Amino acid sequence: MSHLVVVGLPTVEEAEAVRRELAGLQQQHLISLEDAVVVERDKEGHVHLRQAVNLTTDGAISGGFWGSLIGLIVLNPLLGAAVGAGVGAASGALADMGINDDFMRELGHTLPEDSAALCLLVRTVTLDRVLEKLQVHANHTRLLHTSLSHTDEQKLRNALELSKKLDKTQAGEKEG
Repeated sequence: MSHLVVVGLPTVEEAEAVRRELAGLQQQHLISLEDAVVVERDKEGHVHLRQAVNLTTDGAISGGFWGSLIGLIVLNPLLGAAVGAGVGAASGALADMGINDDFMRELGHTLPEDSAALCLLVRTVTLDRVLEKLQVHANHTRLLHTSLSHTDEQKLRNALELSKKLDKTQAGEKEG
């Protein structure tokens, strides 16, 4: 079962950086994500969703390939590619997999202007190792929403607080 975790960050750039780092951690098998979306509320108060995967584009590419292949079989590859791309794009646009877009837009309207949130649909995670790798962002991160149990949510909050304290201690050592 996957869990939704939403963290607030001060800038879109930092939210994108965390998402890129999580993608790298996924390659190391420290976390398994089903979806990762950056929600931005710009200076004018407009909400933008930055999806990790564009389903419409992926559907069009996949549909175009399969349509061309079928078109080759029936001796009309251009018609097959056009029909396949159209059907693929339509199915990709209709398949809202992952985190609900309406939920993310509503959440985006609650963010301060010119800030962001990172919405994660997490399948599995080695929490201590992931937080260790993302420690540099801990001071800027606040937990906004989670579908974790109360116990697991408290563990996450405690781990984030510990990361913040470690970061402050390390910063103090560097100054002294």
